[in-house]
Amino acid sequence: MSRYFIEVAYKGTNYAGFQKQQNANSIQAEIEKVLQIFFKDKFLLTCSSRTDAGVHALSNYFHFDSDSDINLLKPDKLQNSIYNLNAILPDDIVVKRLFAVEPTAHSRFDAKSRIYKYYIYQHKDPFLNDRAYYYPYSLDIDKLQSAADILLTNNDFSSFSKKHTQVKSFICTIKQASWTAETDTIVFTVEGNRFLRGMVRGLVGTMLQVGRGKITINEFQKIIENSDATKADFSVPAHALFLFMVNYEME
Repeated sequence: MSRYFIEVAYKGTNYAGFQKQQNANSIQAEIEKVLQIFFKDKFLLTCSSRTDAGVHALSNYFHFDSDSDINLLKPDKLQNSIYNLNAILPDDIVVKRLFAVEPTAHSRFDAKSRIYKYYIYQHKDPFLNDRAYYYPYSLDIDKLQSAADILLTNNDFSSFSKKHTQVKSFICTIKQASWTAETDTIVFTVEGNRFLRGMVRGLVGTMLQVGRGKITINEFQKIIENSDATKADFSVPAHALFLFMVNYEME
């Protein structure tokens, strides 16, 4: 058996997240279906990062195993295979790369970090309404950044994990967290070794309360320390969240 990594990007609007589900369409289901159609074999994808319903990805990785004698997966055929896979896939999913890796390589466990971006705009713009959060309230960027800085000094993010998660640990290492102005948007960028279910949206929603002056920096710190998810704000929408990059040592 040979192992392959596949890098994809997708607009998550029409999908119930990455993971395959019985009664809803998913990114995983669409890609596995197309792989089976094209290669005439069944594949099971393992993902680097499971995105939630409505969340987009500019870069996400999966791996799968296949018999090495499939001609269309040979190095000189891969570019043509990518072209044909994209011709079959829906318009909102694209294969960016497909390449062979070591048999022990793992798209999830070998990832060193993930970077997410959350986009906010404050003036009505029809070209942003499906990929950024319209938030027409006054925000103090300095307070937002002060809240983001606090994330670097904490590692237990139980307060920002949605219920019914199967994880055994709520410990995450945040490597960078910043609020910046980019063109017509305010962007929260966060990099960590792992993220919990709903974590980025919980962080954004709660930090926005700091930025509006509804809670203080000290109160934000207490929400983290108390490990009580009922105090966090998960109300911000999914469509403004992007998995921006997955980092590997091989990259």
